[in-house]
Amino acid sequence: MINRRDLTLTGATAAVLAATGARAQGATPVEGKDFVRLPAPAPVAAPAGKIEVVEFFSYGCPHCYSFEPLLEPWIKKLPADVAFRRVPAAFNATWEGLAKIFYALEATNQVDAMHKRVFAAIHVQRQKLDKEADIAAFVKNAGGDDAKFLDAYKSFAVATKLRQGKQLAEAYKIDGVPTLGIHGRWFTAGSLAGTHERALAVADQLIARARKPA
Repeated sequence: MINRRDLTLTGATAAVLAATGARAQGATPVEGKDFVRLPAPAPVAAPAGKIEVVEFFSYGCPHCYSFEPLLEPWIKKLPADVAFRRVPAAFNATWEGLAKIFYALEATNQVDAMHKRVFAAIHVQRQKLDKEADIAAFVKNAGGDDAKFLDAYKSFAVATKLRQGKQLAEAYKIDGVPTLGIHGRWFTAGSLAGTHERALAVADQLIARARKPA
């Protein structure tokens, strides 16, 4: 997990990973170890009758990049009563810019085509996507609509989304990414559960709990 405080994998987090990594994937999750219950419910945007799952992530986070190949097939297998969405974390100015990339792609319906490419550009090709001109050139070279993208990137709507995303992360008490928030009531992460795979298994069990009366 990338932490808000220093955006590095701390020694304490590494110790947690080492201590919890051997847990069985199917074991009953333990509150305070495998997941955290929120002291007050966070807002839920999903329609009535749907269970909301939020992935808090950043394109700048290498752990989010490594989580993506596991997350994608999991999303495809989610039950029909689960609504999944991504919310980019904006812990600092650099990550705010990266969050705006996601929201601009979302606004122009280019997430499906560009999401993996943004991750790869940063973590494989080592591109710096921190200036508008560089971001627009990347979108164009990747086959996206750079003009529409830039209009969205600089729009009031994207600025609003950025503010709302920050507020949701604060409501969930998110201190690092990647993290999965479950229906405004709990969150889990690989740093809690031990591995990315285990975090997804914990999320499955929390989704089942969310179907029951609070």
